Amino acid sequence: MAIVYLSLGSNKGDRIGFVQNAASLIGSVEGVSIIRTSSFYETEPWNMNSDTWFVNAIAEIKTSLTPKEILAECQRIEKQLGRKPQTENIYEDRTIDIDILFYNKDIINEENLIIPHKYLHLRAFTLVPLLELIPDFEHPVLHKTIAELHNDLENPEMVYLYGTRVEI
Repeated sequence: MAIVYLSLGSNKGDRIGFVQNAASLIGSVEGVSIIRTSSFYETEPWNMNSDTWFVNAIAEIKTSLTPKEILAECQRIEKQLGRKPQTENIYEDRTIDIDILFYNKDIINEENLIIPHKYLHLRAFTLVPLLELIPDFEHPVLHKTIAELHNDLENPEMVYLYGTRVEI
């Protein structure tokens, strides 16, 4: 069984509901068990032009599925929850975005699948929730812990969903 970390995010419609539904649907996939999830965070859009902030969380799962099978399930769930196909190289508002951050400590670099996620070390919205779950986990490519990667961020500040500013 593999331990996998998925990033869940929404900035369109019922943001909290879409993240909760995505987690529920992931947990209902045969061969997948949710171990735990992080708190929900409200975060400014990263590298996109949008006025609507995201609600983000991380799900830690245990699975017998392969990385490609997990990717297919994530894409199926995104489509089921109303995610529209992305215009090439343009980030747009979305009902749900599910990214595979880590699959054990495996390193996968294929055309449609890169694990660890190639931008996770640059994004507070992935690193802060990961700090809750696995602060001492070492990134298998960068050989730094989640805490060290977070310390390297230029702007590590985030806003907790219920309005309490969180700086870790």
